[in-house]
This record gives sequence, C-alpha cells and structure tokens, in this order.
Amino acid sequence: MTQLDVRPQGSDKGAGSSADDDMRAKGLNGNSMGLLGSAVIGVSTVAPVYCLTSTLGSTAGEVGPQMPAVFLAGFLPMLLVAFAYRELNKAMPDCGTSFTWTVKAFGPRVGWMCGWGLVIATIIVLSNLAGVATSYFWLLAGEVTGSDSVAALDDHKAVHIVTCLALIAIATVISYRGMTATKGLQYALVALQLVVLAVFVAMAFGKAGSVDFPTSVPFSWSWLNPFAVQSFGTFTAGLSLSIFMYWGWDACLTANEETSGSSSTPGRAALVAMVVLVGSYLATGVAAQMVAGSGDSGLGLANPDTSDNVFAALAGPVMGPGLGILLFLAVLASAAASLQTTFIPVARTVLAMSTYRALPASYAEVHPRFRTPGRATVTAGVATGVFYTAMTLVSEHVLVDTIYALGLMICFYYALTAFACAWYFRADLTKSGRDLMFKGLFPVLGGVLLTAVFAKTLVDMWDPAYGSGSSVLGVGSVFVIGVGLLALGAVLMEVMRRRSPAFFRGEVLTKSTPALVAED
Repeated sequence: MTQLDVRPQGSDKGAGSSADDDMRAKGLNGNSMGLLGSAVIGVSTVAPVYCLTSTLGSTAGEVGPQMPAVFLAGFLPMLLVAFAYRELNKAMPDCGTSFTWTVKAFGPRVGWMCGWGLVIATIIVLSNLAGVATSYFWLLAGEVTGSDSVAALDDHKAVHIVTCLALIAIATVISYRGMTATKGLQYALVALQLVVLAVFVAMAFGKAGSVDFPTSVPFSWSWLNPFAVQSFGTFTAGLSLSIFMYWGWDACLTANEETSGSSSTPGRAALVAMVVLVGSYLATGVAAQMVAGSGDSGLGLANPDTSDNVFAALAGPVMGPGLGILLFLAVLASAAASLQTTFIPVARTVLAMSTYRALPASYAEVHPRFRTPGRATVTAGVATGVFYTAMTLVSEHVLVDTIYALGLMICFYYALTAFACAWYFRADLTKSGRDLMFKGLFPVLGGVLLTAVFAKTLVDMWDPAYGSGSSVLGVGSVFVIGVGLLALGAVLMEVMRRRSPAFFRGEVLTKSTPALVAED
C-alpha cells in the first residue's frame, strides 16, 4: 500500500531547471528501460501496421492521391509538439506528463481536462486495437485452416465481441505484470512489423503498373503537395486521420519514471520513434497508391468495401497467398503488441492523477511485486471492454467513427500540452535562441495547427456524412462520440471537485511544488 507524502521536495529551482534531483519514484520499476526500449515502446504503441490498414483507405477517400502529402502534414504538428514534450520532460520527468504539466502551467481544471483527454483517447485506441486484433485473428485462422467459414466467424457479432474481450483481458494481465516481462517479445513484434512492411513496399513497387493491377497509377510528385487537396474541409478531415496515425509516441514519456536518464532519454526516444514512423508511412502510402490507386473501385484504396481494412484486400494480390499470411500476422502482431503497451499511458496518467488527489486515492496503489499501477491498469481494461461492447452494439461503423472522434481528443490534449510548454517556460524565452525556438515558437506553432484542426473538425463532424455516415437524432455520430466524451469528462471533473476540493483549489500540485508523490 502507498501513502501520500505531502511534503515539498526541496526548493523551487525555476521553470527551466531539471527536476531529476527532486524526483522520487511513485513505486514504479525505475531504470528498467534504455533508449532502445523506450523507442520500441513508442513505435509499438503507435502500431504502424494497424494504423496503416485502418487509415490508408479512409485517408485516400478524403484527399485522394494527396494521401502521402497528408501523412507529411500530420507529421509536422506532431514533431513540433514532440519538442514541447521533450522540454517539459527535462524539467518535470513525471509519469503524469500532459496532466502534470498543464496543471503546473494553467491550473487544476485545465490540467484535469487535459488528463481526461489523454485517458479517454487511450480507451478509444485500446478498443479499436482490440477490434482489429480480433478481426485479424479470425482472418489468420481462416487462412491457416483454409476455411472461409472460420474466417467468417468474425462477422458473427457475439463471437467477435467475446474474442475481443478475451484479447483485452490477456493484454490487461500482461500489462499488470509489468513492461520488462515482455520486453523481448515487444522487440520481436516491432521488428516483425517493420520487416513485413518493407517486404510489402518492395513487392508493391515491383508489381505497380502490371496488367494484374488495372487500378495502379504511376508515381507523381504532386502526391506530396498538400496544397493540391481540393478543399480545406477535406484536408482537415484527412489530417485528423493522419494525426491519429502518429498518436502513441508519447508513451515513451509516460514511462519516464521507469527509464534510465528519465529527464533526457524519453524525449530522444520519442523523436527516434517518430522518424521511424514517418518513413514507414510515406513508403507504404506511396507503394500502396502506386499498386492499387486511390479510387473507389476494385483494389482502389478508397473502395468503401475494403477501405477500413486495406491490407486484407491487398495482402494476397501483392504478396501472394504464402507471404500474404505474413501481412495478416503483422497486423495481428501490431494490434496485439500495441494493445499491451497502450495500457502504459492510461495507467500511469491515472496513477499520477490519483497521486495528486485529482482522482480517488485507491488508483495510486502500485503492486508491490510487479511495481505497476495495478488498479489503474485493471480499470482501464474494464473500461475498454465496456466501451467497445457498447459502441459495437450501437453502431456497425464504430471502428471508423471512433477513429475520427479520436482525432478530436488527440488534438485537444496535445494542443493544451504544447501551449503549456510555452507558458510554463515563458520566463526562459528571452535567454537564448534555442529556448525561444524549442520552448516557445515550435510548441506554439504545433498547438495552433492542432487547434485549427480541432475547431474545423468540430464543425465538420456535426454533419452525419462525416465519418461512417451514421447519425444520432440527425447529428453525426462522430460529433456525438467526440463531444459527448469531452462533456462526460467535465461532469466527472465536477464530481471530483466535490470529493477532492484541495486539488481544485490549487493546494496540492503547483508550479512551486515539484512533486507530491506516493511513497512506500
């Protein structure tokens, strides 16, 4: 059991100073990862193969052949925000990341909502990861057994939900037991994803233009021109999907208290992960478009019958029946690996929020043997299962709609974190050109870009045509999901304000109090 230590940890060193000397562990397994392990967690959490199969078609449907350009455009605000995360982590390597940092910059209410945005975004991702893992589990089983009836079991709603809940339960147990227990497995699964993607790209380049692929198109440099997108509305819709594809790199930062060199290593690992991701996305996007085209017929990426699961349609034609199974296996491995590592940010954010009395104290408990936030991890698993089951029963297009809603959540808490960086370090911005750029200009620019996407997406998603086309009482289901979940956060914040008034009065976590942590 842990107890709250309410004593200040030394004097205030100032906004720009390192907090390493002041940090004391919350009971997590410190120094259990290095740079490579942290970068692997970032890549694994993003789940590049899963993201590509879920989003290639949707993005092509929104912006057509400019899909690679939108991938680049989505990378820019993520890179700018990554600089903000790096600078904030140097000063405050706290596993609460966005929550802790925005509380220190803007106060308890903004910080609480920022933490809620991260938590609910992670729950959405976990549910989608479990759904994709389930679909590919039965697809792979069908390929291995040679039985279409086995593969068709995924279309049986009850079987799909039960399988999905089983995968969530397994991932919860693994995460409960700690990250180091599966470190070798994570290395293998990330390597498998990247190798299979490389094989797919090479074979797609080789077969593009052949008679077997009538929808294939030759490469054009215009694909990399974001200004060629037909309208700003379609651009922001595609950009929202692109931003989703990069989400998860900040898991490196939420594991900072478990990483050697907690003030510097996680930030470097995040940048390494993002470079790997943008390279993988561009190469795969260009190759897929060359071999299949971005149209809505045949193998075209925007074909509505296959756009939500592109690799299921392209695996056999591009890689053949033998190697095509590897692509199915890579998607399953991608979703399964990410399903496990994605528990890291949500559990550790909840741990920090509980430690600082923004959530019930029971969530601050760390397992004495595994040194993980056990109750927070189990709660996240239960919430994911309930959310996915409910959304699957309500909407047949839950996967597409929750991905679109996820873009709203990501823009919300990333933008707040970026602005928090500039405001927290405002006294440092005139000290040097480096401070001005990395603590001020870059984070603000990233925050502005994400805010613009957030605002435009909020307006567009009111239309039922946005996302899957489903609606609730005439309002787009994406709007209902996105805004409804943010509103739920505001309601829960008011409940916690009544239960924990000290935190919301600004008495628990302030800029001059480096940390209030749980001690054994």
